[in-house]
Amino acid sequence: MTAPAPQIPSAPPARLAPFFAFSAEGACPLPMLGVLRASGEDAAKFLQAQLTQDVLEMRPGGPARLAAFCTPKGRMSASFIITRPAENEFLLVCSRELIAGLVKRLSLFVMRAKVKITDASSAIACHGLIGAAAIAAAQTTIQAAAPADAASPEGQAASGLPPLPQLAELPPACGLPRALWLAPAGASAPAASALSEDDWLAAEVLAGVARITSATAGAFVPQMLNYESVGGVHFHKGCYPGQEVVARSQFRGVIKRRAFVAHCAAAVQTGQEIFVGGDDQPAGLIALAAAAPGGGSLVIAGLQIAAALGSEPLHAGNPGGPRLEGLHIPYELAHDI
Repeated sequence: MTAPAPQIPSAPPARLAPFFAFSAEGACPLPMLGVLRASGEDAAKFLQAQLTQDVLEMRPGGPARLAAFCTPKGRMSASFIITRPAENEFLLVCSRELIAGLVKRLSLFVMRAKVKITDASSAIACHGLIGAAAIAAAQTTIQAAAPADAASPEGQAASGLPPLPQLAELPPACGLPRALWLAPAGASAPAASALSEDDWLAAEVLAGVARITSATAGAFVPQMLNYESVGGVHFHKGCYPGQEVVARSQFRGVIKRRAFVAHCAAAVQTGQEIFVGGDDQPAGLIALAAAAPGGGSLVIAGLQIAAALGSEPLHAGNPGGPRLEGLHIPYELAHDI
């Protein structure tokens, strides 16, 4: 059990609330995402031994889950949104720029296991859906798929792909539901209003769940990005790379950094350091950044809790850089696991 957490705001101050307002709904392609495919009769056991998530609990066609792939020191090499479209099939969505390295690294652990790790990014397209109407349209499309249709599970199995399309529901942004739509490359997205890629990225930040990119790989233990509080870490599933570090951080109550949503009046980048006051030693890192609909940037700041809740100003990039304001966490942190 972790020590009681300090009181962390769940919303920005009223004077800053307009900077965090978001209302866009619809669908858009997400070329920044890629898809890893793990297939074979040992796929579940293999992933169980590699990821922070208990994939053995996932049922075919069931809800998507978050997970991390860590280094032996417990640092996140990648974050995943996982679906299990069939008994021996898993799709792992992550930043596309990480795919090639992940295929190579995960394949080193396959040994004699009956599992194949492949890059399915060119065969499976990712679309982002925001809002109840867009997600309902996707659900209708899945329900309407005819068994003999090429887009049905039977048709996809014949083509060598897992059953598609798949709908992966994600944490909401500003009360709006979000989901990923995974479908064969070239297939149409569900009928919905058009979103921009910037809309999706802003919503991703506002949801408060950072996606690991090349700029942040190896920078965070999962709890620093609140992954245990959004269902991305299972503490009773057994061993995986970095498991001892992750468990020790949780049960010895030494979580000193958390992920906060914030606004910056200037353009900032994922991977930039965060400084407190005039101190030249960084207190954190921008885990994910996006253009804010109202101007400036929205960020997820992986930051020392004391710095986030203190009175000293926070600066991005350097001790005199643009300020981060309105820090909050838009969901409840898990204290008893």
